[in-house]
Amino acid sequence: MTEERATERDYRPTVFLPKTDFPMKAGLPKKEPGIQARWEEIGLYEKLREARAGREKFILHDGPPYANGDMHIGHALNHVLKDTVVRTQSLLGKDAPYVPGWDCHGLPIEWKIEELYRKKKKNKNEVEPKEFRAECREYAQKWVDVQRGQLQRLGINGRWDKPYLTMRPEAEGAIVKELHKFAETGQLYRGAKPVMWSPVEETALADAEVEYADLTDSPQIDVAFEIVESPIPELVGAHAVIWTTTPWTIPVNQALAYGAEVQYDLLELTTHIDAPAVTGKRILIANDLREMFAERLERYVRSLPAAVDWPADNPIVEIDDFLFDESHSGGGFLHVRGKDLAGTIARHPMHKLGGFYAKPRPFLEGDFVTTDSGTGLVHMAPDHGEDDFDLCRANGIDPVFAVMGDGRYRDDWLWLGADDLDDEGKPRRRSVINKPFNSPEGPICSDLREAGALLSASADYHHSYPHSWRSKAKVVYRCTPQWFIAIDEDLEHISPKTPEEKGWEGEGGAIDPSDETICAAPTLRERAMEEIEATRFIPEKGRNRLRSMVEGRPDWLISRQRAWGVPLALFVHRESGELLVDPEVNLRIQQAIASETVDAWEESRAAEFLGPDRNPDDYEMVTDILDVWFDSGSTHAFVLESDEWPELQSPADLYLEGSDQHRGWFQSSLLESCGTRGRAPYKAVLTHGFTMDAKGFKQSKSLGNTTDPLKVMEQYGADIIRLWALSVDFTEDHRIGDEILKGVGDTYRKLRNTFRYLLGALDGFVGDMGDDTQIPELEIYILSELAELDRKLKQAVNDFDFNTYTRLLVDFCNEDLSAFFFDIRKDCLYCDDENDPKRKAYRTVLDILFHALIRYAAPVLVYTAEEVWKARYPDDDAQEGSVHLLEWPVIPAVQADTARWTKLRELRETVMEAIEPLRREKTIRSGLEADVTVPESTVPEGFTDADLVDLFITATVTRGQGDGVTVTRTSDHKCGRCWRLLPEVTEDGALCGRCDSVVAEWDAAQ
Repeated sequence: MTEERATERDYRPTVFLPKTDFPMKAGLPKKEPGIQARWEEIGLYEKLREARAGREKFILHDGPPYANGDMHIGHALNHVLKDTVVRTQSLLGKDAPYVPGWDCHGLPIEWKIEELYRKKKKNKNEVEPKEFRAECREYAQKWVDVQRGQLQRLGINGRWDKPYLTMRPEAEGAIVKELHKFAETGQLYRGAKPVMWSPVEETALADAEVEYADLTDSPQIDVAFEIVESPIPELVGAHAVIWTTTPWTIPVNQALAYGAEVQYDLLELTTHIDAPAVTGKRILIANDLREMFAERLERYVRSLPAAVDWPADNPIVEIDDFLFDESHSGGGFLHVRGKDLAGTIARHPMHKLGGFYAKPRPFLEGDFVTTDSGTGLVHMAPDHGEDDFDLCRANGIDPVFAVMGDGRYRDDWLWLGADDLDDEGKPRRRSVINKPFNSPEGPICSDLREAGALLSASADYHHSYPHSWRSKAKVVYRCTPQWFIAIDEDLEHISPKTPEEKGWEGEGGAIDPSDETICAAPTLRERAMEEIEATRFIPEKGRNRLRSMVEGRPDWLISRQRAWGVPLALFVHRESGELLVDPEVNLRIQQAIASETVDAWEESRAAEFLGPDRNPDDYEMVTDILDVWFDSGSTHAFVLESDEWPELQSPADLYLEGSDQHRGWFQSSLLESCGTRGRAPYKAVLTHGFTMDAKGFKQSKSLGNTTDPLKVMEQYGADIIRLWALSVDFTEDHRIGDEILKGVGDTYRKLRNTFRYLLGALDGFVGDMGDDTQIPELEIYILSELAELDRKLKQAVNDFDFNTYTRLLVDFCNEDLSAFFFDIRKDCLYCDDENDPKRKAYRTVLDILFHALIRYAAPVLVYTAEEVWKARYPDDDAQEGSVHLLEWPVIPAVQADTARWTKLRELRETVMEAIEPLRREKTIRSGLEADVTVPESTVPEGFTDADLVDLFITATVTRGQGDGVTVTRTSDHKCGRCWRLLPEVTEDGALCGRCDSVVAEWDAAQ
């Protein structure tokens, strides 16, 4: 009968092949939006809150992206990481809400509205401030809505119906309240200091708003200042030489700085051509910089018309030590230490103009003077440099505020005012960063040359220069009255708060100084440094980065001279200049802004805010707006501590942003919270690197090497972006490109096929394993490997190491399951009797694997995991269930001899490698046709030859005494149903004993 069936029957209907409607082809771009719509329909976020109510909380506080333009690949990476943190913590059973937010104020949005105005030939200054702010608000809201939809499409689960926005009136009022806390505790002051200033955007910039770019054509000049007084008589009549790369600062020079321990030489210049500004001039410069100065001077003199015919190999300039007394024994050369220059006075090269330029320019000792470059003497312009400002102020010299907000000198400035005309009779007053104005041929250098003070000038200096990261224009240091938060003053009346202490004691935001629980605190800088040490950093190097920035930073400049933002809602007495600190006044201001937006801060309401006891004419309303970093640095106050989001709490468990936020949001949040609450607003900080192109270059629209996540989702799907983001080492800079995404696609397909196999293999599974004492050793081993995977994945979640998390998951599916466990057991699944204990045990373990793997994969492949779950449980919880409501799986506690199985798997790999050449030569078509001999010494104890046949998937396995594996083609016949080649099969196509029995039962059941 067996032989008859072999020739006449098709046994395929009797084989238990996996059955599933789950497609191999994903079709994610079309499928994902439908899944997203279903999540919204069932209220997945709210369901998750209900399911986790009362559990331990985990709060990731979202750093607000800027509401300006479409989501880019950096946004995508950042939000996938945040979403994965939240989802994995929820998977662990914690209540992990996520409230997204946006930064809505600031110059980029204001700049966009001004661009629209310029296209319409409309002047911003002619528009009512309220109208202008309304347009900014509308523009920001538009991009909030756009980005919200894009992030939802990326699979980010959060409180999308109620995100936080810094431009909401409640938020604006809360930001003002935070400002008032600094004022009421004495940490806020107004002072004139040089700050980074953008002449293009006409506002001060924070350090985080400045980027540096290399310049190769910067000007560099050497200028001679004649010495008119000195305790060293020989110096009178000589010229102190300064070197600068900012010629535009010479018009506001007020002093010269020297190094106390620097050696200076008095030198004499001689030229072999007609060069009046150089020839015969006695100069004073640092000994260590003579050669560098000589090179610059030689290059410059050679550029003069008189040097056209001078031989290239013959120097034009000679620089010699000045012999001030020929009769003096030893030559009479003058070499002095800088400290001996105290009391020396020079005069400005333009002293003949009188007024400001006629004033003496004293020599001042500066500990910042070095001999790395220049001349060892530094010209001091307190308007345009921090060292300059501090040194001059210490010596009673004040800035003159000659440069206006647009980067031009004032109309009344003597040297470069409006009456200073060029050859065409036009005003020569131009922006100080204007290249022609600031060049060696510009008006400043031309006038210095005419005055005989310009010793050298060129436009070939290579250095790094600050630019505004928004406009990309050069910035300058400019001294203007600004508002600062002092970071080295004592933090009086501020103590660390417990997480339960939300809000701020005292009416109007003031702390009651009589409260005995309030303790003295160190300075804001010291408190911030302490909190940095108490914070967890991932990666650890982030600690040093933030520490170094806080350790060396100046006072926090918080004022900006723009229109779109939260006002510094303060009053200053017009006569005394004293800041009004009155909690009742502050409370009225806060309440008005919280209910009416920042438009409430207008001059017509001064009397209302000040109250009946003060005359509004006596007070000035501050019109500056707050630095947007103060806005975002305050989010912990009006989001984490707000009753609007009761699911949140403070401090946050984690802040997660790009590494550039060490100088941005991480730092501003730290300073704001330490200054008002005495502690950091976070327990841990995670930073990620930047996404580069496939070759490792920075992505740039101008280079055409950007990757648009919106297009990637259209082509591949959101799960591919997520898998990419979680597969790279995001703690460092990482790459993306077409080939990289194709590789991610291949990985995705392998994971998808793993789930497809599980779904098919578990078709009709009811969970009846039978006698668990009959579980085969292979299944026990796989369960033990699953338990080890579970342990490692939990550790990766705790470490926020999602690169390792994803790799472990992928490797387990590919190497432990697809290439090993599934491969070995496919014969059992397809051909064993349905009720065979081994087959039941296999399917039971597959079910355990399914429930574990689908949970592990859910935070990574959010759409695919949901698709897989609904494919197996289409009626889950009346159609309202979701894989994302599940918790971390419970893995059976089993133990296996892992070392023994590791040895067996190594032997299996060796056997498969030995079979491969015969398969390529078509001697055999698969391992099922192979008779294999393995060395006895390589077989782990306890495995029989029959076990090895199953594990190696070969015809036979025997043990030999040799050193290597040998493979030959078997002479046995092939079973017509299971295709195994066995001695019991009498001819090809006949059935083996197992298949004969199964087919008989199958026939009987038909």
